[in-house]
Amino acid sequence: MRVCVTGNDGYLGSLLTAELLKRGYEVIGLDTGFYKERMLYRGPSITPLTQAKDVRQVEASDLKETDAVVHMAELSNDPLGQLAPTITYEINHRGSVQLAEQARQVGVKRFVYMSSCSVYGVADRDFVDEESPVNPQTAYAVCKTLVERDVKAMASDGFSPTFMRNATAYGASPRMRFDIVLNNLAGLAWTTKKIEMTSDGTPWRPLVHGLDICRAIIAVLEAPREAVHQQVFNVGDTSHNYRVREIAEIIADVFPGCSVSFGPPGADNRSYRVSFEKIRKHLPKFKCAWDARRGAQQLYELFKRIDMTPEVFQHRAFTRLKQLEYLIRTRQIDDHFFWKE
Repeated sequence: MRVCVTGNDGYLGSLLTAELLKRGYEVIGLDTGFYKERMLYRGPSITPLTQAKDVRQVEASDLKETDAVVHMAELSNDPLGQLAPTITYEINHRGSVQLAEQARQVGVKRFVYMSSCSVYGVADRDFVDEESPVNPQTAYAVCKTLVERDVKAMASDGFSPTFMRNATAYGASPRMRFDIVLNNLAGLAWTTKKIEMTSDGTPWRPLVHGLDICRAIIAVLEAPREAVHQQVFNVGDTSHNYRVREIAEIIADVFPGCSVSFGPPGADNRSYRVSFEKIRKHLPKFKCAWDARRGAQQLYELFKRIDMTPEVFQHRAFTRLKQLEYLIRTRQIDDHFFWKE
């Protein structure tokens, strides 16, 4: 199977392409290159042929003779959406829908879209599932719901979209991110030996390791069409819903000498627990191999091996907002986030 992975040089994309190549897939990449400047550690020795293209500039010819597209290339996370909401809609909504239209036009059979459990926002029930109302609180999450709506309407006998609502990712990646909760707290534990939370840590967050997301994507690619056609799947494990304070306490327990403290209730009211029973039933081969404790242990061992410093942890390349602000400030990208000549 020939698979095009957009965003293949990103946090999850670099993990996914390595897993696909190991399994014998033919992989091509499409990535604009915002986060290629630096790696946290040496990545895989074999990487796919990659076109340096913004998702808004992809043409139908770029996708010819491709069996499946896995679409990851969007502006990722809520702070970026707050920095540039108009550009977020331009890339994450319109760019993603345009990509799906071009894929369908050239006969791509499967389109796997990386959505997010953030579409649930503030939940008014104990556990939300794929049938629960969405309640997005940010531009990033709103765009996810719009892409799901618009691409789902394109489904046909020859074009099968599948929507993966991933829990909050964590875990080691060569293209590391330290702006997601478990990774960030682990970096603080290593570099400062203390986690000082500004809130009480009571909101719920579902977590999923990046490698488990890759396993879920591969399970979709290999599943019978009828199991995944036009389906929405929450990606994670129902037992891996954590309060933020639990995540902090797990990390403090794994990282020797780390203390943890909490503050008053925070202003961020996003809190949701997610059911992951549907993916377990539809894709019985998929099962999460990682939990928060194992992920924290992986990061502890990695930081020790690479002798990670505070300067590395704080480097802009590993925080999406810092890196985009740098590219804007140094005029490497224009007001619409296109690279300048």
